[in-house]
Amino acid sequence: MPEHIFNSRDRTYKSIYGAVAVGETVTFRLLLPIEYGILPIETASLVVLDSDGVHNMTFELRKTGDTYLGSAYWQVDYTPLVPGLFWYHFEFMAGGYTHRLYNGPYGTGYVDAEENPWQLTVYSGEQVVSDKWKGGIMYQIFPDRFRNSGSKKMLHKEGRLIPWDSEPEWTEDKSTGLWNTDYFGGDLKGIEEKLPYLASLGVDIIYLNPIFEAHSNHRYNTADYMHIDPVLGREEDFIELCSAAHKLGMKIILDGVFSHTGDDSIYFNKYNHYDSVGAYQSKDSPYFSWYKFETWPNIYRSWWGIPLLPEVIETNPSYVDFITGPGGVIEKWLKLGADGWRLDVADELPDEFITAIRNRIKAVKPDALLLGEVWEDASNKTAYGVRRKYLLGTELDSVMNYPFRKAIIEFVANDNAEDFFEQILTITENYPKQITDSLMNPLGTHDTVRILTRVAGFDCEDMSTAEQAAFRLDPEARERAKELLKIAAVLQYTLPGFPSLYYGDEAGLEGGKDPFCRKSFPWGNEDKDLLEFYKELGSVRKHKSYVLADADFVPVSAADGVICYERRKTDIYGGSFSLVVLVNRGDELINYTLPDYMKDVSTVFASEGVVTDTGLVRLPAHSYLIMENVPVIRKEYRRGSSI
Repeated sequence: MPEHIFNSRDRTYKSIYGAVAVGETVTFRLLLPIEYGILPIETASLVVLDSDGVHNMTFELRKTGDTYLGSAYWQVDYTPLVPGLFWYHFEFMAGGYTHRLYNGPYGTGYVDAEENPWQLTVYSGEQVVSDKWKGGIMYQIFPDRFRNSGSKKMLHKEGRLIPWDSEPEWTEDKSTGLWNTDYFGGDLKGIEEKLPYLASLGVDIIYLNPIFEAHSNHRYNTADYMHIDPVLGREEDFIELCSAAHKLGMKIILDGVFSHTGDDSIYFNKYNHYDSVGAYQSKDSPYFSWYKFETWPNIYRSWWGIPLLPEVIETNPSYVDFITGPGGVIEKWLKLGADGWRLDVADELPDEFITAIRNRIKAVKPDALLLGEVWEDASNKTAYGVRRKYLLGTELDSVMNYPFRKAIIEFVANDNAEDFFEQILTITENYPKQITDSLMNPLGTHDTVRILTRVAGFDCEDMSTAEQAAFRLDPEARERAKELLKIAAVLQYTLPGFPSLYYGDEAGLEGGKDPFCRKSFPWGNEDKDLLEFYKELGSVRKHKSYVLADADFVPVSAADGVICYERRKTDIYGGSFSLVVLVNRGDELINYTLPDYMKDVSTVFASEGVVTDTGLVRLPAHSYLIMENVPVIRKEYRRGSSI
């Protein structure tokens, strides 16, 4: 039943939830009192502003004749004609005075409140992501640290191979980059050997951190985009890895580092290690125009001021053609077996460059995926003074979804249940559904504190490098952290998008910030309890992918450390079915009463001690429960907020 004047997350008031496509008509409805105070409401209007807040359009609402508890419905149809980011609010007049309706908490409209308009994302209707990406499980691999096949390593001149179970080097001066020349020896053959292991986790997407030739273990300082780093193997090893992965139904995503190269590269060649004439060596170099020299050759723009990483000019025609042209970097590796690309620091890449990358990807493999590294809400991100167009239909298919990670961690680590839904719904409301269903949802990455350490309450921000190197959770803290990690993973595996598991998290690796989040995989010393949990959760994800791939996200309740939500789908007959997720992050047992329409649920996956009985659920501390709700008729559970 309607409860508000307006709520952007309720189809009673806004006929399409979230973003809308160009040419798609959305109906806005207000439920206004017949009289405001003692004065009749005379007119009402919708005010829409463009992304810069400069141009505005006003659309008059009309009374529908429908009333509810002394209030009348007003509505207007709006059809956006161009993609973009728009902001809207409402105005109505009573007694000659104009009142304004703005966005308040949880999408609800408030009269004469703080000026805070609603966001409307309008995207090109051509935005289509292949269904093969939806409902999957991603596994992120830092290649040097996952698996050493034992093959002979062709180390770079400065590099040294260290024992597999060593601690990452950290005592050298980070600004020199020397600490990144220690190699554990992980390689492509090692990854291929462990594909059956990944299959046991339910993995069907593998994201590889950079694999191209570079003079560091992280390889974000590319030396040659056209060759596999010899420490990892040969081009034939990459082809064989892709072929073996495809036979198991897995896809491979590569890391594209295109905002900068290494100074020790074919293109810059600062140390004269290559036969090429690099930009550092001569202004006549074919690569000279790629770089941003202030005083050639020693003063040049570099990524975050690190001289090892000279920036490129991503709009330079020669560079654009090299990356995105026929036979270029994007095309070569897709044709050799890759299924998609992840763009490093996407906010530092111009829109037109991302579009060029997308166009080449789709020309070579129309169902390939292009996702970008964006840490914030990608729909309204402003970078370097420019409003970005990532999600409007001509750029990214997906993004690294750090906002979901933030929401999960704040709930699990800090018991913040009430804000959890707000953070999740903000993203699902702002993003086109095609993108929401394809979000890469990590809990940990190569750039973050290990998730087991983080949910234990340590972000390592105030720890010195030496303190991080020595830090370990004590047994009691580790067991508690494992319980919280399982809750976090259940949320991660059941929210819209696909979960991204960072190598070793399932094995119980701990660690602080770089380089301690990049330890070698503990083969033979895995945390068996966590590993078994992830295998079971992965199996649930695979078997319920028909729901989790694209079902709507429907919040049920969030309070006192307990969260409940549905992933709900509607069939062609008007009935629906759903998975119900219920977790108790708190330190005390909770008895939770399910809504009436969930009385016939069946348990799919649960932690020990959880008991369900005729709609009453007994949830011990730090517990989780996934249930399946049998098909019911929609009218049986009509709710005020239907998403």
